[in-house]
Amino acid sequence: MTLNNLLEKIENNTPLDFGEIFGKSIELFKKVWLQGMIHILLLMVVIIPLVLVMYVPIFALAGISGFENNYGEYGDYGYPSEELSIGFMLLFIVLVLVMSMVASAFQLGITAHFYRVCKQVDLGLPETSSYFMFLKGKYLGKVFTLAIAKFGITILAALLCYLPIFYVIVPLQLLVVVFAFNPDLSVSDLIKTSFKFGNKKWLLVFGLVWISSMLATTIGYIMCFVGVFATASFAMLPVYYVYKDTIGFGDDDSQNKEMLFVK
Repeated sequence: MTLNNLLEKIENNTPLDFGEIFGKSIELFKKVWLQGMIHILLLMVVIIPLVLVMYVPIFALAGISGFENNYGEYGDYGYPSEELSIGFMLLFIVLVLVMSMVASAFQLGITAHFYRVCKQVDLGLPETSSYFMFLKGKYLGKVFTLAIAKFGITILAALLCYLPIFYVIVPLQLLVVVFAFNPDLSVSDLIKTSFKFGNKKWLLVFGLVWISSMLATTIGYIMCFVGVFATASFAMLPVYYVYKDTIGFGDDDSQNKEMLFVK
């Protein structure tokens, strides 16, 4: 679907019913909860080691500081403790930024694939796509670019006294689903589409995501906390239906199109 087609469909959209989308999301969750849990576990398997790696400079700095306290102000290296601390802090900041970009890109790619699975199950199509379809080949660079763009937009919103974050959170939430079904659009076109989409459906999407997130978290905690892994994907489903009922899939609904993403 071209950019003009997307913008036209968003501009000429019809009002959506909150309760109808929420109800359809519950029904779809009954069919995709297992796939949703697998996607969440894949995220955890990658993100937890990345978080641990980010703390390596802190542990190293703590160890060196203890060494210096035992052997003098400068230790055996001949460098002032303050300079050493600044160096490790800079290393930590750079490492945090790099690991955050990697984690964000991986999350974006895996979540986009989950939306592809939702479409396949919802339309009764064969589940043929690979979990890492967006994390390799021609899409890999675009996923990282989108992750950097999301990070930049979030930082800019935070610098503007945090209030704009409540606005950008909806377009950024929609960015993933727009990318999932239009991966060949440029990064700028994806962002433009997501913000226009967000402008039209901001209150609806914000309400759906907030309520579904609260419900998924509450039920997950009731299920002895471990249940969060099974229920977390429910928070993503309303966005899928907002996209489907506003923009739709056009010719992409055919099985032949889905087979382009065979494992």
